[in-house]
Amino acid sequence: MEAYGKILLIAMPAFLLLVLLEKWWGWKKGFETVRTMDMISSLTSGITNVTKDVLGLSIVVISYEWMVNHFAIVHISSGFWVYFIAFMALDLTGYLVHRIDHTINFFWNAHLIHHSSEDYNLACALRQSISTFFRLFTIFLLPAALLGVPAQVIAVVAPLHLFAQFWYHTQHINKMGWLEHFIVTPSHHRVHHALNPEYIDKNYGQIFIFWDKWFGTFQEELPSIKPVYGITVPVSTWNPFKINFMHISLLIKDAWRTKHIADKFRIWFMPTGWRPADVEKEFPLEKITDPYHFKKYETPTNKHVTSWVMFQFILLIGFIIYFFGNIGKIGNPGIFYYGAFVFLFVYAYTELMDGNQFAWLWETSKSIVGLVLLFQTNEWFGAGANWHVVTYILAIYFITAPMIVKKLLIHKTQSALIQ
Repeated sequence: MEAYGKILLIAMPAFLLLVLLEKWWGWKKGFETVRTMDMISSLTSGITNVTKDVLGLSIVVISYEWMVNHFAIVHISSGFWVYFIAFMALDLTGYLVHRIDHTINFFWNAHLIHHSSEDYNLACALRQSISTFFRLFTIFLLPAALLGVPAQVIAVVAPLHLFAQFWYHTQHINKMGWLEHFIVTPSHHRVHHALNPEYIDKNYGQIFIFWDKWFGTFQEELPSIKPVYGITVPVSTWNPFKINFMHISLLIKDAWRTKHIADKFRIWFMPTGWRPADVEKEFPLEKITDPYHFKKYETPTNKHVTSWVMFQFILLIGFIIYFFGNIGKIGNPGIFYYGAFVFLFVYAYTELMDGNQFAWLWETSKSIVGLVLLFQTNEWFGAGANWHVVTYILAIYFITAPMIVKKLLIHKTQSALIQ
């Protein structure tokens, strides 16, 4: 946990800087691909994901280390080849898991959030799941385990492999010549994120594109068909928690609603999007049937709401930096209290982004929890010991934040009525 937190202290500012740089570049070139609320939602989703990972809120059904200990035929423990094998094994595993996520109903829930943005930019790369509590597919790393690649090597290479998938989430890089034949490029991945019938469920590769070419899932970006981004059943929310659990919620409802016993069981393992016929008829979903004529999700806002949301996001970054930099000092169970506060913080201000009239209640709940933690954890988990003013600043913030949100909602409602 602590080591991963230290890595994130370096990676997070770098990713944030690149996201803002892309937004500036789009503005400068007159080709804007980053909407502010969508960007903040994406970045916020990334924060919830890394917070969950740092807290270790998942269970590995079969660990890689166990496979090495029981199945290794040889032991390649050092040199270039051990890292090469680890990287290739992770990339093949990534392709297979990615394909399963797209093609089986139950597993789509873990990946839906990554495709939920109706924009395509660096920020959307950070939309990652918090809904996966059981890691089932470590078994796909069996080839590396058979060769005895140490678990420590996988632990080093895995974050690098993940971070290397960030750069190609952009519309500002066109086709890249001969590299298009070997690696996943922005052009290839634009196809993957598109909901056009010609593009949907193609290009699952993460670093190398030849897996798709070998296994028949490759599709080139066509000059005549511009990719349209999002998913066919729009999420229509900025709240990452709602997005993370919306598909599994639908599956549960559909399994309960259907009158056919067999459908109650097979719905989980049918192709993504499959619903029992009786449920489909009685409870139809609003779907995008024409990708070229649909309105992207947007919420009415004003400069005051936007400014407050941006302030909240910056403050959240501050809380996260302190958290990841002091995991050891905060200790257990403190880190879980801190994590719960972060999740409540995110839920509260993304409800405001959605224009939910009850957002002030969520903000009030967050502030009450914040005040309790402030005075029960040695002035915010020890922060006040060296900087006493932080206690007063946080106390003022927690007291005033619900009132500010309430006022913003009233002003927003009055403006809507006038219009």
